[in-house]
Parts: sequence; structure tokens; C-alpha cells
Amino acid sequence: MEPKYIVASTQPRPAAEAWLSCKAQVSTFLTLPAPSRMTAKIAIIGSGPTGIYTLNGLAKAERALSITIFEIEADAGKGTPYHPDINDQAMLANIASIELPAICETLVQWLRRQPDAELQRLNVTRANISEREFYPRVVLGEYLQSQFRQVVEKGRATGHTFEIKTRHRVVDIRLQADDILLTVNTGNGERNDYAFDHVVMATGHNWPETTEIKPGYFMSPWPATALKTIKPCSVGILGTSLSAIDALVTVSTALGAFYLDTGGQLQYQGAAGSDAFHAALMSRKGLLPEADFYCDYPYTPLRFCTDDAIDGLIERGSTGLLEEVFELFKREIVACDPDYAAKIGLALLTIETFAPAYFAAREATNPFVWAASNLAEAEQNKRDRYTVQWRYAVLRMHEVIARAVPYLDEEDLGRFHKKFKAVFVDDYATVPHQSIQRLLALRRAGKLDILKLGNDYEISTGGIERGAILRYEGKSETFDAFIDATGQASMSALDLPFPSLVEQGVMKPAATPEGPLIISGETEEAFTRTGGVELDTALRPKFEDNLCNQLYCAAISFLLHKMPFVQGITSAHEIGGIVSRAILEDIEAEQVEAVSKLDRLVRELRA
Repeated sequence: MEPKYIVASTQPRPAAEAWLSCKAQVSTFLTLPAPSRMTAKIAIIGSGPTGIYTLNGLAKAERALSITIFEIEADAGKGTPYHPDINDQAMLANIASIELPAICETLVQWLRRQPDAELQRLNVTRANISEREFYPRVVLGEYLQSQFRQVVEKGRATGHTFEIKTRHRVVDIRLQADDILLTVNTGNGERNDYAFDHVVMATGHNWPETTEIKPGYFMSPWPATALKTIKPCSVGILGTSLSAIDALVTVSTALGAFYLDTGGQLQYQGAAGSDAFHAALMSRKGLLPEADFYCDYPYTPLRFCTDDAIDGLIERGSTGLLEEVFELFKREIVACDPDYAAKIGLALLTIETFAPAYFAAREATNPFVWAASNLAEAEQNKRDRYTVQWRYAVLRMHEVIARAVPYLDEEDLGRFHKKFKAVFVDDYATVPHQSIQRLLALRRAGKLDILKLGNDYEISTGGIERGAILRYEGKSETFDAFIDATGQASMSALDLPFPSLVEQGVMKPAATPEGPLIISGETEEAFTRTGGVELDTALRPKFEDNLCNQLYCAAISFLLHKMPFVQGITSAHEIGGIVSRAILEDIEAEQVEAVSKLDRLVRELRA
């Protein structure tokens, strides 16, 4: 139905009659069902977790919306990190069911209502379904797609309209005065333009389309199918996180199999003809991640390093902010685990020396010995429901301290990234117990080494037909296959895949305060560009041009510099909530303004 407009009559009539007529028209307009008014048109680019949580927030709106979802893949609702065409069945997600923010239902609820045949297809044992279990990435993909479809179904029932365009790639975005123009390549080779009131860039991670950029050299662990082409040979994997472990497991299961021995211990057996297979994981420190540790969830409140305390420090300005945050961090550790604080000499530690103290014991121990010991401890603690308090404190503090990162000055931002961030990443990036079991099984089979590279190393592909040459600490090793599994790098405004946005200059590199600058007698902040994209609190680009500002940058790769812990589904939930609330507030403000204009018209006629 077309929108209804109030049309003033051009025929003269008594003022009272004109006013009554206008009033009647206004009343009629306000009582029309929502679809009869101007309906906001919203586009979401990407249907992975961030797009789904954004969609879920929008679908709860009382006012009817028109929402279009653009998805590159043939099926919407799974997302790259969880799509079966990208991931191997052996690749595990490192988020327990209990931590997954529910959409229409929890992961456990969804799994328990699946028929036995479906669970068997997903390689899930019904008896093992629990809130603290970890599942393959593809299982999360199936769950997310189910939730996506339920959100759409429920949204349609409440009056929203949805158009899901699969195999559609958005190739350009241009801001216009009153709306945003998208240029889209369709699956059948056509190119179309669409205009929207609001656009959400929920494009997730940014991986190269061609993984194997040179023979035997893979720029990322995805798609997993590319790694399965690796023949039995020497395989180097840059990184030791879960992504690196998953890359290793993908290659390993293509060339052999894991099995439980008579004692219940996981072992690895290479296939016939795979004797040449040997792998090395590598990183600067040469450390393996620790096993997931038991803790209370939802998180228990912090005592000192709280949101309010951090916000109070932010209000005082960027000067000395990092040091003040670190003092809160230390107070929290001392309060929750004084024995650990004394053990590492916390009272005398600084931003620069805390990480070395934190990692010291692990660096002094063989990584596989540490992994076996840590795994045994984590398994026992899970059985006993026992929480290691210092680990739990660091885990809870990473999201709180992240609030201060955008307000650090240039020097302290650098110190945070280089000296302090690694502690939080190590603590929250623990991995499923099964991942550690697989590493130990490969080690026992003589198939795996860990290399400590230090800060001065070089990886090159010149002079060899396949793979890469690694040079570090005076040594040189050649790998027939090499996989970069270091994860998503922070991207900046100039890396945007949308040429019109780059041309318009509305997406600017993020800035951080340099310190107070006196201008015309007033104190202002001077800023240094740092990478990433400069966004407001609703994730909209900051600019002064007279253009539509209802573009929301919810793409993880452009948020990492100022939001260093934006990873995974919990972050997608947070971002989706921020964006959906902002859009609904904008729409409500527009409706209020429209009613206000009508009210002014009534008053003018009445006068």
C-alpha cells in the first residue's frame, strides 16, 4: 500500500472548517497501520553472527520495518567461521554453550530437540550435550542458521518484511543526501543498485578469496578444503592459537586419524604413505594456549576494576589513564587471589613487566610438558567445579578495561598493544580440552614440534618452488607447505572494499588523543591517526559532509584497533545490540519529527 499523505485543499473555506478537516486527516494518518506510513528500509550486508544479532534486535521493533539481507554464500545465516564449505568437521569453536547469547533458544535447547539422525550427522552425542561442552564450528553454523530462520519467521508474523538475497555481493556503497546507495553483483552476473535508509556493514572477517597465493603457501586456514590438498610433507603453521590448531588438525585428519587407545587416551595414527608428514606450530614466544578453565557464568561482579571505576578514570582525561587502569587491575588481582599476586611479585610490576611475569613459568617449561600438566589441572577443576581465581579475574577484566582503550593517548595505546594486551588475549583465548589432547597425541606420534621464533624472524617464498623458508635465531628451515594462521589483522579506512566510500572520504582512520591542546583559550584534544576507522558510539562514521550518516560499520576487521577484544559470537551479540538499538532510535526520532511537523501544521491552521 502506498504511503498516505495529507493534502491541503486549495479551495477557500471557513477557518474552523479547515481546521476540523485537517484534524481529521491527522487523526486518520496516526491511526493507519504501520505499513501504510513511510516504512524504514534497512540493509544488512552479511548474515553471519553480527548480522543475525542485529536482525534479532530489529525484528523486535513494534513499528514495521523493511529489511533486506545480502549474503555472498548460497545459504544465509551461518557465517564464514561456521560454514561447512569453509570449515572442516574437526575444527572446534572455542566458545562453550553456556557463553553463547541465546537468540530464539539456546544452543543446548536446539541440540536437544534435534532427531538422532541429525545429531549423528553433526557428530554430536546426545548424552554429551551440556552447557559447558564445546562443539565443531559447523554445529554452531547449523544452530545460527536455524535461529536466523526463526527470527525471520517471527518477524514476518509481527508485520515486518524481509528479503533475503543470497549469492549477492555488495561491491560498492555510496552515501547520498537522504539515503545510502548499494551496488550489488547478483549470482547470475547482473549488477543492480538499491537505496536504503539504514545500512549495516556486518561483513565479519576479511579473508583473501584465493588462499593458496603461491604453490604450497596458504594465506589463511580457510577454506579448510584447500588445506586438505596438502600432501605428506613438512608443514609449517604460523601461529599457535585455536585457528592454528584447527589448521593442523585439518591437515592431520586428511593424512591420518585420531583414536582412543585401550586406556582411553587419544592417539594419532598416520595413514599408509604419510610418513613424510610432520608439522611445526610457531610463534614469537613458542607457547601453546592453555586449556579452557572452569568458572562461574554469568560472571560474578568485580570489586575494584568495574565499569563505573573505568568510566570515572576516562572522564579525568587520557593523561596517565593506562597507569590508573593498571592500578585497578592490580587491586582486583590482589583482592581475589593474594597468593598468586605474591607469587609473581605483583606489587612491584608495571605495564611493561607484568606480561613477562605472567608468562615466565610457561616460557621456562617445555610447551608440551606444560600443556599436559595444564590440561590435567583444567580437567580436574572442571570435575570439581573449582575456579582458579586469578585466571577468572583476568577474564572478567578484559571487557571492562577495553572500555578505556579508545581514550588512551598515542604512547599509551602503543604500550597497551605491545606490552599488556597479550595477557588478556592469552587468558580468554583458552581452547577446548580436546584441542590440547590432539596436540599431545600428535606429539606422541612424532608428528609435531613447537618453534619459538623471537621477535626477529623472516618468512620468504623466494628461490623455492613450494612452501616457504623460515629464518630465525640464526637457523633456517624449509617447509613444503606453509599456513599463515595468525588471524584477522586490523584494517583501516583505505582497506575498505567499497570504492565510493574511499572516494568520498567519509570513513577516516581512527584517531587517539595526543594530549591537551590549548586553542583560543579552550582546552581541546589533539589527535593522532592510528588505523582502524573513526566511528561514533553507535558505530557510524564521523564526518561533516551533508550526507546520510546512517551507515553502521559492524565489520570486525575495522574495529580491532580501538576494540582489541572484538572477537567471536559474544562480540557479535554486543555489536548487533548497539547497531539495532541505534537504528530503532533513529527511526523513532524520525517518526517523532514527522508528528511534530503535523502538529505545527494543525496549530498554524487553527491560528
